[in-house]
Amino acid sequence: MNDAVFDPKSLPRHARIRNGLRADYDIDAVHEVLDAGMVAHVGFISEGRPMVIPMAYGRDGETIYIHGASAARIVKALPEGAPVTMTVTIIDGLVVARSAFHNSVNYRSVVVHGRARPVTDLQEAEIALTVITDHLLPGRWAESRKMTEKELKATGIVAIEVEHAAAKRRAGPPVDDKDDLDLPIWAGIIPVMTTVGAPLADSTTRPDVRAPTSVTTIRRKFL
Repeated sequence: MNDAVFDPKSLPRHARIRNGLRADYDIDAVHEVLDAGMVAHVGFISEGRPMVIPMAYGRDGETIYIHGASAARIVKALPEGAPVTMTVTIIDGLVVARSAFHNSVNYRSVVVHGRARPVTDLQEAEIALTVITDHLLPGRWAESRKMTEKELKATGIVAIEVEHAAAKRRAGPPVDDKDDLDLPIWAGIIPVMTTVGAPLADSTTRPDVRAPTSVTTIRRKFL
């Protein structure tokens, strides 16, 4: 991704956000949403049809990694150079206006356009899987047992090299028509928050094995 990506005048039409007031092409704004999100919806073409699949992901600089079974449709459908679109959305609140026309949602989102690159190098594959694992649960890769060669072969990894990206967001109260402000109708914001509950060990975890740092510290992110 280069500086031109964030100059809206240089973007192709498919990468521009229609509502310029909510658009943000700053690289830090894009990274902020990507790093805070948990699930990406990845769009691609398979057998002549558009497909969208929710995926776990991880970011390493301007490269985004996704993974699945080697035989998975998305892995097979993304050869070298295949076009990919990826979106991440975080809902922050429901915006309730006096008029249903002005109801809205407070959110942060990113749309990424890029090209796929299958990851075949074993060293990069391990880096990619570390990035994906630690994106959801920081530090978990180092706490886990090392992947076997069989597991690595069974895992298909795709790098998305970002060509264009843009953040979009809405924040604040409803924007009602001036004539509606005196109506006896409630208006405001209903906050929407993602939280993490207390960890529950499975039935085979030994009683003397305590929850590791990755599990105990993830809750702080959502407090």
